[in-house]
Amino acid sequence: MEKIHKQILVKGKVQGVYFRASTKHTADDLGITGEIRNLPDGNVLITAEGEENKMEAFIAWCRQGPPFAKVTELIITVAPLQDYKAFDVVR
Repeated sequence: MEKIHKQILVKGKVQGVYFRASTKHTADDLGITGEIRNLPDGNVLITAEGEENKMEAFIAWCRQGPPFAKVTELIITVAPLQDYKAFDVVR
């Protein structure tokens, strides 16, 4: 299957709740590559690449996040492939 690239802005209570680490674990399980970083405004930015069906599962997980997160909104945009080799947490 062909890979797709999504940029996912996650809004809500998503910092200080293990969102980045949990997202990496989920991405690794699904075979999603890319990166995740905290933003100064308290939101999280995910750049993700993977097969469409796996991406749908990943985005569904992002809508909930880990147990202590409270996701209020996802803003998803499509972008050109960057050919990431792994999923990294950017600090």
